[in-house]
Amino acid sequence: MDKNQLLSKLWEQYAAITPSAKKIHALLADKGETILNDHIAIRTFNDPRINIAVLEKPFLAIGYEARGEYIFESKKLFAQHYEHTTDSSAPRIFISELELEKCSDELQQTVKTILDDCDQNEFNNPELVLSGSIWKSNSHAIYTSLLEESEYAAWMYVYGFRANHFTINVNALQNFEKLEELNSFLEENGWKLNASGGKIKGTPEQLLEQSSTLADLYSVNFEEGIFEIPSCYYEFALRYAMPNGNLYQGFVASSADKIFESTDVKLQK
Repeated sequence: MDKNQLLSKLWEQYAAITPSAKKIHALLADKGETILNDHIAIRTFNDPRINIAVLEKPFLAIGYEARGEYIFESKKLFAQHYEHTTDSSAPRIFISELELEKCSDELQQTVKTILDDCDQNEFNNPELVLSGSIWKSNSHAIYTSLLEESEYAAWMYVYGFRANHFTINVNALQNFEKLEELNSFLEENGWKLNASGGKIKGTPEQLLEQSSTLADLYSVNFEEGIFEIPSCYYEFALRYAMPNGNLYQGFVASSADKIFESTDVKLQK
């Protein structure tokens, strides 16, 4: 699978459960905007069968290489971001993993059981990153129990391997010089933004400002019935120039920490 195929499949899978993404695309297209993607985020667990070292493989194969590393202590997450070595217009890839050893014994055992019950050959699938939820378990009770400790783990249980969010490159927009302007435009058109830590995360001094919608609600068919669960969200990133004149390419951990909360059930209320 080449780069364009992989990125297109990630988008199609993401858009299928995130209808707001296509609607925001259309809204901006009506203003004459051409939308470029800043980065794509993917979640996983740090179990050696499915950790970052596993999920990065298809991206390394199409020309990406690892750059920055990030630690999110309160959420027990580790992440890496990747940039394409020859195509500067290719979106960055951001892969995070839940550090299971820092979680409760109960959560660790739940995840281990879910993974142990899978067909282990699934983990060798070169398209694992596109596989969605491959576990045999589909219990709302398990989702709820995971949610009590880790919204990240609960989301991963429901949605599995897929893009958690795409991100509009605000620098490439013609009608919005500031992120505040884009946020106001979206809110005026009925979109709710993640206000955790402020609607804009980061500062010009940190060289990156980010905002995001709240995740769409998606109807999931559990064993116990159909429940609406937050799915994915759309992010917006504005990058600033470093002293050398080049735009900053990395991420700010304190900002990303709050962006993660865009899928949090609590923010939907």
